[in-house]
Amino acid sequence: MSEPSAAHSEEGRRPIPSRERLAASAAEYDAKDELRGKRAEFVLDDTVYLDGNSLGALPVSVPAEVADTVAREWGELRIRSWTESGWWTAPERIGELIAPLVGAAPGQVVVGDSTSVNVFKAVVAAVRLAGGPAAGRDEILVDSATFPTDGYIAESAARLTGCRVRALPVGEMAAAVGPDTAAVLANHADYRTGRLHDLPGLTAAARAAGAVTVWDLCHTAGALPVGLDDHGVDLAVGCTYKYLNGGPGSPAYLYVAHRHQDAFDSPLPGWNSHAEPFGMLPGYEPADGAVRGRVGTPDILSMAALEAALAVWDGVSVDAVRAKSLALTDFFLTCVERYVPEGRVASVTPAAHAERGSQVALRCADAEAVMGELIARGVVGDYRAPDVLRFGFTPLYVGFAEAERAAWVLAEILRG
Repeated sequence: MSEPSAAHSEEGRRPIPSRERLAASAAEYDAKDELRGKRAEFVLDDTVYLDGNSLGALPVSVPAEVADTVAREWGELRIRSWTESGWWTAPERIGELIAPLVGAAPGQVVVGDSTSVNVFKAVVAAVRLAGGPAAGRDEILVDSATFPTDGYIAESAARLTGCRVRALPVGEMAAAVGPDTAAVLANHADYRTGRLHDLPGLTAAARAAGAVTVWDLCHTAGALPVGLDDHGVDLAVGCTYKYLNGGPGSPAYLYVAHRHQDAFDSPLPGWNSHAEPFGMLPGYEPADGAVRGRVGTPDILSMAALEAALAVWDGVSVDAVRAKSLALTDFFLTCVERYVPEGRVASVTPAAHAERGSQVALRCADAEAVMGELIARGVVGDYRAPDVLRFGFTPLYVGFAEAERAAWVLAEILRG
């Protein structure tokens, strides 16, 4: 197909590119997309929804399942539902649904609490697994560009365990980890830029130095293969309301590798993680396995929504999701380069596939106002201070035509 012709809206202004070629390419890619049927399993409209990296769309199966949990399990069965409806075992059962999405064998993932709470459990437990200050390990390495809460939690964990925090870029951690390092807390992908960090390399370096890794998977689980078991990760945490579409505030999860479960010492020993939770004993004895990552009574209504939401993954290959994610973000970047006036935006998301998550971040003057106008025109992304436009691509329901439309609308706004 020949290059599209350019048009001028007014004499003397930059030419406005034609959409013909890229729109045709989008239609062709969508027709060949093996995941295109999944879109029908979500509640969506004509809006281009590119904020699934903050809150995933609602799966169509969720409302009925939650309604049943409320009306029948709670309304009719009441207390009996702890056993008859499987409420008590929900944290482990739902954990088994998440496990294959993060590359974990059964028995290592438990669902419950928030990401922040699980980060606290994991970091303190990591220091204890490594021996802590008593073993000469008094350092916690933290991603200097981390989501703020992870940093706050790490500081608190350090005070509790007698450690100190050293913050530095994830790319420098492998060289920095040493004999005084107890724990390494890193984000698999940077929440601002979408940069994907080297989980295998850093995990191997930490293990060789005798340190314990804690990976935050909030911006990768459900968007790309993680390979927790394959890469020897020690501990990991993540949320479920982004690419896993569990709903606002849905419970987080905690991964504890099999080899660490007997020694996993949670700083939050609750009755739900007790070996005899209904024994009501004055002394704490942890349960076996990942169950010792539990704390208190699970949030059943949110658990019900999450369990129903995870049904959309039936028959889906995470490798296929990753392939589409890379194709979508490549195509969007191509459209932005073709449509947007030169110099108005600059991508801060790595071009290399091995370094890219499932979002595109564009630096843009007046980014907050630009995102507000995008949303007003039916393209929903989000803004991060001071000047970043974020566009999250959830391969289960975002298509190529939507990526092309988003780039075109962005260009219209920036052309003024």
